[in-house]
Amino acid sequence: MRLRAATERDLVFMRELYGVLRADELAPLPWPNATKQTFLDDQFALQHLHFVRHYAAADFLVIEHDHSPVGRFYLLHEAAADFMIVDIALLPTWRQLGVGTELIRATQNRASSFGRGVALHVDQRNTAARRLYERLGFQVVAEEGPYQRMLWQYE
Repeated sequence: MRLRAATERDLVFMRELYGVLRADELAPLPWPNATKQTFLDDQFALQHLHFVRHYAAADFLVIEHDHSPVGRFYLLHEAAADFMIVDIALLPTWRQLGVGTELIRATQNRASSFGRGVALHVDQRNTAARRLYERLGFQVVAEEGPYQRMLWQYE
């Protein structure tokens, strides 16, 4: 496994990853597949634009295994009081293998070396991610619409 800076060429993979992440949510909708794909492409474009505009100082990283992309990891560490995990996403076959745990622990270790914590947001419906974050020492510090802001504090 390795992390590398995302490039324009990675947008195709990231768009596909976004579609995979939202597939279950869209499955029950009676839309034709072409309509679903157009919707997903538009939503990905909006999300990507939001991330690039609001987290311009973040590292936008691709997670690779044997030179093939398996996920993305967006980390803001320069401009904020705490490090912020903006986004972490893996293809389904790479989930629950410890990849996310290792990325988060490495981020916690790096943040602690600067005397800083790590913040993130999680959708309240994403119980698996919330359990992971809680297991790694994150605590809910705010409710923001459908999201919870969680913080791991350096001690």
